[in-house]
Amino acid sequence: MAESTKHATLTIGDKTVELPIFTPTAGPDVIDIRKLYAQAGVFTYDPGFTSTASCDSTITFIDGDEGILTHRGYAIGELAEKSHYLEVCYLLLNGELPSPAELEDFEALVTNHTMIHEQMHNFFRGFRRDAHPMATMVGVVGAMSAFYHDSTDIADPWQREVASIRLIAKMPTIAAMAYKYSIGQPFVYPRNDLDYASNFLRMCFSVPAEDYVVDPILSRAMDRIFTLHADHEQNASTSTVRLASSSGANPFACIAAGIACLWGPAHGGANQACLEMLKEIGTPDRIPEFIARAKDKNDPFRLMGFGHRVYKNFDPRATVMKQSADEVLELLGVENNPILQVAKELEKQALEDPYFADKKLFPNVDFYSGIILEAMGFPTSMFTPIFALARTVGWISQWKEQLNDPQLKIGRPRQLYQGADLRAYVDIEKR
Repeated sequence: MAESTKHATLTIGDKTVELPIFTPTAGPDVIDIRKLYAQAGVFTYDPGFTSTASCDSTITFIDGDEGILTHRGYAIGELAEKSHYLEVCYLLLNGELPSPAELEDFEALVTNHTMIHEQMHNFFRGFRRDAHPMATMVGVVGAMSAFYHDSTDIADPWQREVASIRLIAKMPTIAAMAYKYSIGQPFVYPRNDLDYASNFLRMCFSVPAEDYVVDPILSRAMDRIFTLHADHEQNASTSTVRLASSSGANPFACIAAGIACLWGPAHGGANQACLEMLKEIGTPDRIPEFIARAKDKNDPFRLMGFGHRVYKNFDPRATVMKQSADEVLELLGVENNPILQVAKELEKQALEDPYFADKKLFPNVDFYSGIILEAMGFPTSMFTPIFALARTVGWISQWKEQLNDPQLKIGRPRQLYQGADLRAYVDIEKR
């Protein structure tokens, strides 16, 4: 980290403290408060850490006001249009786009590690058939540390690389197996002659009784879903991975922790919540009723899939995702799916309504990805596992970056204690 040339002055009573100010490559300046307690005897209070930088990073940048998302300096829209998921994985992991030879080697490495240890099949069969696929994924990914002992030593750079490739390669297989198990179908092994997205779709939808050929439009749409969800800066699950990693936990435990955090409906379940809302609306003729409810300040109903906590303008991922949604719906049709009919009409009416435009409540990436996954035939219970699959590379990139940070310390947030002051124990007969 470069030396600070600016300072902020904080006065507390008769004490004055000078705090360094760092200027990032992009984004607002950051006040360094690491020595605040030592110098002034106070902590800062920031519930949700919404105004606190927990680390410095070179991976992903977000400007929510301007609708900007970049990975290693490349705009997400350009990556989604011109690149593909495994190339973006290489970029996130290594900092630069690969040469043709580097990309070929990387793709071969990932492809050749997609199978999981055969004994891990027993873990799936230990779950109830009606277990949520995310519950299965948390357990199976955490259990990987019991099978891959040769890649759990975080002090060994080679083992860190092996663990990274294994997680990226095996996550589609694990997610597909969780899905197959939940619907009572046999597991489908990966194939080395298919690309990453096509392989995942085949493992989810093929059956031994007949051949399955992946449509390139569906494969491309799935690849874009992976790409657009690959990383999103210091969100809740990424921060969870970093916090777990700060204790020295092995990579499989850290990623399992990230999956558990992503499971929360306020984080990874947004596209599932969107589809559940579309089911609640039911038919296109009821859309005006729900739009009116969304405008009513006294009604708690909100249109899921519109607007974003971070993006105050528009979600830069949504433009590309809308293109894929249109392509998928044109291929598969919406005539026999009332949910998709509602989605298309809701999108049209919301975009034409000045209320939503004025408040910048545009359809976000969750709205369109939910539509695509529904059209492909995925149940809503698989939406978050697919998100976890895509986000794995972001978690790993952040994990690797943190381990190389000379300033690494175990995470230990402070608190504003509001409980009882010190008091004496009262014997039970006197209470």
